[in-house]
Amino acid sequence: MATIYIAYGSVEGQTAHIAEYIADVIRAHGHQAETADLKHSADTLPDGQDGVIVAASVHVGKHEGFVADFVRRNRGDLERLPSALVSVSLAAHGHEADAEGYVAKFEEETGWHPAHVALFGGALPYTQYNFLKRQLMKKIVKDKGSQDLDTSRDYIYTEWDGVRHFTEEFLARVTAPAGQGQGTGTTSTEVPGSSPGFNP
Repeated sequence: MATIYIAYGSVEGQTAHIAEYIADVIRAHGHQAETADLKHSADTLPDGQDGVIVAASVHVGKHEGFVADFVRRNRGDLERLPSALVSVSLAAHGHEADAEGYVAKFEEETGWHPAHVALFGGALPYTQYNFLKRQLMKKIVKDKGSQDLDTSRDYIYTEWDGVRHFTEEFLARVTAPAGQGQGTGTTSTEVPGSSPGFNP
């Protein structure tokens, strides 16, 4: 039985939902999973982990700084263990070059080049915004050509089947015989959601 640590940074909640879903999939396969909100958790990776997934959302063109801090502090363990980066943004589908650019910037900032990267669509939670942000986001969405302009509801762009598939693939790597799981080169596993291709 493997133990997987899922460290995440979430501003509006969608990345937290994704992290918890990943944990549910791992447990459903008979393994242990622990999620940690990096805004409220210790900076050090706990001992006894067989794999680590770092999930971070993108806002204003970059991932959260406190997630980058966690990665820098634990870079040695992340490079030693099977690990993956999950990047959550509204640009994960449609504007994949932008989504990949956010990951490249994160790698440059942290020095961590994960062997496995997944890109997932996030959410547009109009109902959580104050009036000014709601109008700003509506304008951004409209300028990008999206029709998701009803500010009385939220829009979810995460493709949950893709999240499940990514998690199962990661589990297969973690539980593979020694020398077959992590790999030495960087391979990007892009699993975009159904985002309209814009990012706040």
